[in-house]
Amino acid sequence: MSRLGTMTRRGLMIGAAAIAGGVAFGTYRVMTPHANPLAKGLAPDAASFNPFVRVTPQGITLIAQHVDVGQGVASMQAALIAEEMDIAFGQFAIEQARPDPAYYNTAMADEAVPFMSTDTGRMAETTRGAMGAMIKLMGTQVTGGSTSVPDSFDKLRRAGAVARETLKAAAAVETGVAVDELRTSQAAVILPDDTEIAYTALAATAATLAPVTDVALRDANAWQLIGKPMQRLDIVAKSTGQQTYGIDLKIDGMVLGAVRCNPRKGGALNGFDASAAEAMRGVQQIVPLANGVAVIAENTWYALQALEAIDYDWGPAPYPAEQDDHWAAVAQAFAPDALDRVWRDDGDASSAVTDTPDVTVEYRAPYVAHQPLEPLSAVVRVTETQADVWASHQMPRFVQQSVAKQTGLAADQVVFHNQFAGGSFGHRLEFDNIDRATEVAMQLKGTPVKLMFSREEDFAQDYPRQIGMARAKGAVQDGQVTALDLEIATPSAVRSQMGRVGLPVPGPDTQIAAGVWNAPYAIPHFRVAAYAAPELAPTSSWRSVGASTAGFFGESALDEVIHAAGADPMAERLRLVDDPVAKAVLEAVAEMSNWGSALPAGRGRGVALVNSFGVPVAEVIEVTQTAEGIRIDHVYVAADVGRIVDPVNFENQVQGGVIWGLGHAINSEITFSDGQVEQSNYYDAEGMRLYQTPEIHVRGLENAEKIRGIGEPPVPPAAPALANAIFAATGQRIREMPFNRHIDFV
Repeated sequence: MSRLGTMTRRGLMIGAAAIAGGVAFGTYRVMTPHANPLAKGLAPDAASFNPFVRVTPQGITLIAQHVDVGQGVASMQAALIAEEMDIAFGQFAIEQARPDPAYYNTAMADEAVPFMSTDTGRMAETTRGAMGAMIKLMGTQVTGGSTSVPDSFDKLRRAGAVARETLKAAAAVETGVAVDELRTSQAAVILPDDTEIAYTALAATAATLAPVTDVALRDANAWQLIGKPMQRLDIVAKSTGQQTYGIDLKIDGMVLGAVRCNPRKGGALNGFDASAAEAMRGVQQIVPLANGVAVIAENTWYALQALEAIDYDWGPAPYPAEQDDHWAAVAQAFAPDALDRVWRDDGDASSAVTDTPDVTVEYRAPYVAHQPLEPLSAVVRVTETQADVWASHQMPRFVQQSVAKQTGLAADQVVFHNQFAGGSFGHRLEFDNIDRATEVAMQLKGTPVKLMFSREEDFAQDYPRQIGMARAKGAVQDGQVTALDLEIATPSAVRSQMGRVGLPVPGPDTQIAAGVWNAPYAIPHFRVAAYAAPELAPTSSWRSVGASTAGFFGESALDEVIHAAGADPMAERLRLVDDPVAKAVLEAVAEMSNWGSALPAGRGRGVALVNSFGVPVAEVIEVTQTAEGIRIDHVYVAADVGRIVDPVNFENQVQGGVIWGLGHAINSEITFSDGQVEQSNYYDAEGMRLYQTPEIHVRGLENAEKIRGIGEPPVPPAAPALANAIFAATGQRIREMPFNRHIDFV
């Protein structure tokens, strides 16, 4: 059967819909740009050439479409514009984009269609194009899915080039010198006699001209910023404690509050007794909510203390109350009526492993929390004619829609002031903090309300990563892997998340088996089936989404089958890989780690290769078995994103992703008892501790044709590479996260 198995019929249907959609949308409509939001209210002497650049006599402002949640995309976006515009760091300000359809993200199309990232065939490209057209027409503004770089790379360089050429045209008007005799450097147009005219001095004239859109982007050989080590624009402020996050905001006249909602997520509030809280020091007002209570007080500490004094009558959870019942529901999903899709069906894997499989195993991955360092907060002010929202969020236009729905205002009456965030990992794709703050602000019209979630409330109200199980069978022959049949069951985090914003998810969920169905292996008999368990606790996107669980399942199972064949884990993967980009990544990490060299007793290496968000990442982990437990000594990582914008931030993102993946694999889980999350703070769900952190060696390759992002892809290989290394060192297979259930770490 075909490499994509039952995708063929669906692919034809999608392709037909794409072609029909192209006709329905109309080429003119798709090609027509959205109106420039910066043009609204622009002063006569100020120029804006597109939605990303504004030049006034006072300065240059670059607009960051994608919100910075700690991953450094504000600097990246600025660098792409500055590269073509000929401006240096320090010569401009950065401003967060307002909610507007002009800031659509068509790079989201790649993960939204059921084709492998390596598939550049006509059907795949047509479908991606149609999905991109739909995203543009809808004005879907979102940061996520490691799409900030691929969405920005061409778009923002072009924005900078348009600004540069229009400013040259303005200089030509002012001086009478032909445009082709002008050049630019360091935020100035330079005349043939080396006279410099600052961009800011040309703003008034440029404002009278139509933007010059017939521009050529510069050759990579001429780049001054892209590909060169950069110091992120926020690094000094963050290193010196001067960076302002959403939680730091102070608005004139605002009141302070904290909130507690039903800890059984989605359950009702039957009633409450706040008489004791009302008499407490500093308490100003008790505000009832749909499924909780907010306290307004002189300061946040008083509000939090008052919440503890309230007697609540919480309703039951709309999901199984006990953790064992969650696992039972997932296990029961391995049934024909829950089959979401057979994503991969090469050869005849079912027959190849039916009689005497050489490997039969089961794996489990728990719920885990997002737990960013900055807990949720929001400031909201609601009047009869406008709502203002100050918070950090990855989907600004959805914030407008959510607040508009609550307040009865039109979406354009909701002004969203997006903020820097102290982490997200998918957490700031949800709306609870903004919705609760709006609910309170509706009862205190005209007053800005700053509502805080305590760390405990943040844990209790989080939408965690999906719980999941996998069952695998494998077969070998003559020292080689011949068959792998992998079945994965999880609730659909995508359907859960999209359902809360009222968006349907037609067809199968591409994320349940992400990182496995698109694995770059030519195993003769290879089947990957995804089963959609019923929604249990509500879940959401977590850094690397489906690949964070499925990558662990797939690479752990493959390693077990390779061991059964008596083959070398690296050599056999290299034999099986049929994508040259992924193979080069594996070869690089083998060379980095000196794979094959002798190790003393008690030490071992493990390898994993996962392709997520179009990025193949290979990791080799080296561990030592000590008397106190496993010590992780080294992690070697190679990844290919096509083009590295900033090698410093690239390395940081890879290192952070590895630490994130390892920490959660070792230590973290979310469990339920009586319908409530049992973990309430970091001491219950530790990340990787400093003393546990290994030395991480990073190599970035640039062989891939398409530009990709690196925020999430380093996460999925970390857990299986560690599990495989532990087996190599100890002979113990770990098939369940967190690993500290089965082995100690030092």
